[in-house]
Amino acid sequence: MTHSSAEPVTFIVTDIETDGHSPLRNSMLSFASVAVTYDGTVHGEFESVLARRPDRQPDPRTMEWWQGFPEAYAAATQNPQDPRAEMLRYADWLEAIASNKVFCAAPIMFDGPWMDHYLDTFAETRAVGGPYAGRQLFRGGGVCLYTMAGTMRGQDYLNWGMQRAPKEWYGHIPHTHKAIDDARGFANVLVKLFEMNAALPAIENEMGAY
Repeated sequence: MTHSSAEPVTFIVTDIETDGHSPLRNSMLSFASVAVTYDGTVHGEFESVLARRPDRQPDPRTMEWWQGFPEAYAAATQNPQDPRAEMLRYADWLEAIASNKVFCAAPIMFDGPWMDHYLDTFAETRAVGGPYAGRQLFRGGGVCLYTMAGTMRGQDYLNWGMQRAPKEWYGHIPHTHKAIDDARGFANVLVKLFEMNAALPAIENEMGAY
């Protein structure tokens, strides 16, 4: 697979688990990231279990949902670590990747705000690029894998759900609600979409007319 950019790009495919829907009211329990390039090469993985924030409360409906996934909940809550220490460790891990990093999640509308809030609160950085003070880890506004997969499958919006993507796109990794499992599966989907994109007819000459 070839891409026109002379600068290397690494996609940080991330999945999170929480005890609620809002980073302003609830806590992130765990998260995991897989660093992958266009050709499918994995350049590292990161996973963490975070201690609940004392200024947040679990959402009752979310906790009821977790009862259906006891193994995943155990993985998301065992041996929790201090959020500040973990987000700083994550930032160090990202900085060690010698490439332009792009945040990716499915959907970015859910995972993105959580990661952005925790990085901003505990590591003085953000999940998106921009002219702000602090560590600059990511480039651009990130990739919504949910949107990318739905459009490239040629589906109506109501059929964009990630569960509708073929299992082989995930590398047959089950979606377990364990952060590292789901991040690995999503990384495989992203690489599959890059392969599909590379197979499309080139439109650079047509676009150059506008």
